[in-house]
Amino acid sequence: MAYTPVRRDRKAPPVRINLLSDTQTRPTPAMREAMARAEVGDEQVGDDPSTNLLCDRVAELMGKEAAVFLPSGTMCNVTATLVYCRPGDEILAHVSAHLIAREGGAHAALGGFQITPLQGADGKFTAETFRAALHPRTRYQPPQTLVSAEQTANIGGGTIWKKADLDEVVKIAKANGMATHMDGARLLNATVATGISARDMTAGWDSAWIDFSKGLGAPIGAVLAGTRDFIDQVWRWKQRLGGSMRQSGMCAAACTYALDHHVDRLAEDHANARALARGLAQIQGVEVQEPETNLVFFKPDGAGISANDMIAALNKRGVQIAVMDGRIRACTHLDVTSAMIEETIAHVREIVRKA
Repeated sequence: MAYTPVRRDRKAPPVRINLLSDTQTRPTPAMREAMARAEVGDEQVGDDPSTNLLCDRVAELMGKEAAVFLPSGTMCNVTATLVYCRPGDEILAHVSAHLIAREGGAHAALGGFQITPLQGADGKFTAETFRAALHPRTRYQPPQTLVSAEQTANIGGGTIWKKADLDEVVKIAKANGMATHMDGARLLNATVATGISARDMTAGWDSAWIDFSKGLGAPIGAVLAGTRDFIDQVWRWKQRLGGSMRQSGMCAAACTYALDHHVDRLAEDHANARALARGLAQIQGVEVQEPETNLVFFKPDGAGISANDMIAALNKRGVQIAVMDGRIRACTHLDVTSAMIEETIAHVREIVRKA
């Protein structure tokens, strides 16, 4: 079976409004300048000062002993599971989590791990659901080694795990000898929306990471944090998987710039998401999930048009957007303005009217 990479139709009109994902952000001119000025060295021998600075800052930000710069959030998740688990071990995560639904089966392919999907509303499982999934440690069942939570929950609607719920998951995991890993793809969206610091949000979790190539606007990179011993072991897998770099400081400098200039502004993305949701909700037949951060999920079925047909119609108008699990997902980010939000609402209203 051949696998074809997803490409945009080259015959489609130019994209003027890109709501496909916050991964579509492009480095700002100021970020590019910071990258050009970055002091660099060989990362593999610990000699890149810009990368070292970034890792130290993220470790401090999340209250962990150490951190490592990785090319992607997927590699953060993969290297973490490869450290924590052995072939045949069981990982517990929400059924819609990146580990299960968005990472190409990497954890099974590379580690031979079994991931048990946990059900729950809005991309989150409850403490009761987690506890009910635990089983006695016998030779008849796989060792339950790791539990993972995704903050924010992407397919759940960009929803935020409550601090109390995260703490309860940690408590249950530790009582049962399990490690805890937080997929922090949009962790800082959660901290900005709640006012809870990243250090407090990740307290008790053995490892956690921040993705810089989403709403923070860097062109590449994520940083995984945990104990020194854990990070040493992640480094071994980073090397094995080809994730070790040389003068990575140019990319790390973009991430440091994002920490200095792009964190607080995530609130603008959240405001734009709420404005989009309000406008869409006023269109008859469009069902909208109230956003908590920068993701807006909606269904136009009640207006007599399918999600795929809506996507096609929007693409013809220069609006790029995604279908995810039967719903349309719009993602706001630093390249999306309030004027673009109003224009998108107008396009949807007109498409529904014609339908």
